[in-house]
Amino acid sequence: MSALDPREELAQRLGLSAAPAPRFESPEALSQALTARDYLSSPAIASVTYLADRLAKPLLIEGPAGTGKTALAKAVAEASGARLIRLQCYEGLDEAKALYEWNYRKQLLRIQASGAAGVDQWSERESDIFSEEFLLTRPLLEAIRSTKPVVLLIDEIDRVELETEALLLEILSEYQVSIPELGTVKATQIPMVFLTSNNTRELSEALKRRCLYLYLDYPDVARERDIIVSRVPGVSEALASHIAQVVHSLRQMDLKKAPSVSETLDWARTLVVLGRAELDDALVNETLHLLLKYQSDLEKAMRALSRPTGA
Repeated sequence: MSALDPREELAQRLGLSAAPAPRFESPEALSQALTARDYLSSPAIASVTYLADRLAKPLLIEGPAGTGKTALAKAVAEASGARLIRLQCYEGLDEAKALYEWNYRKQLLRIQASGAAGVDQWSERESDIFSEEFLLTRPLLEAIRSTKPVVLLIDEIDRVELETEALLLEILSEYQVSIPELGTVKATQIPMVFLTSNNTRELSEALKRRCLYLYLDYPDVARERDIIVSRVPGVSEALASHIAQVVHSLRQMDLKKAPSVSETLDWARTLVVLGRAELDDALVNETLHLLLKYQSDLEKAMRALSRPTGA
């Protein structure tokens, strides 16, 4: 007896009539689809993302801020024609904001109306007010209840406490949510799940065990040049190459905050708007604040970039 495809096995567990077809035919097809959305992937990015879809596994993406983790999820959603549902994580995020909560004001009004109508049994009132009519869905529950294809982005998971992280485990492994008053709500389709982390804290082993893993570092000079050319209209390849080289040099310094790819693109767009076709020391110093956001970093970078080569 042959083993079931992971998506078919999950579909059976969820009671779905059929497993959805994979979103992409191959890693190469995924890479081409991302490129069409101005996201230049590497073979590793395309391969792991493709496998996350084929295996119906969440994809945990770690790396420095601004390396394209969130942009990857958005590009996959666009390329696959899926709805993007985003849960932005932050300290203090709880079940009511991530999963669901009850509409307490509406419940209170219903209780008052029931009393006026002579409904005295609490059991009758309870079954009435804890029903779908009073349920407020939040991103996680909304993602699994959607009848249309979904990409669920759980952004900056490292910002929440371990207790909140534990809330995700049932969804990430079983694609279902347990609601005490209603029972277990199972997914009506299999969402593709992305989790991002900036490595501000160590994530639990339980969370990592449920996910495929991808680390996104800053791109090398050649790839960042290609990103600039694809995302900034009007920039020449020579200018893009010089920008990428300067940014790469800055990232080698001991800075409080290294420039992100999005800041690189802002710098490139600014230079195009200014009508500059090449970089010189004066122009770099005048516009360096677009890349660096701390005075100490600016001062350190100006000293290093103005130093003669070999000094």
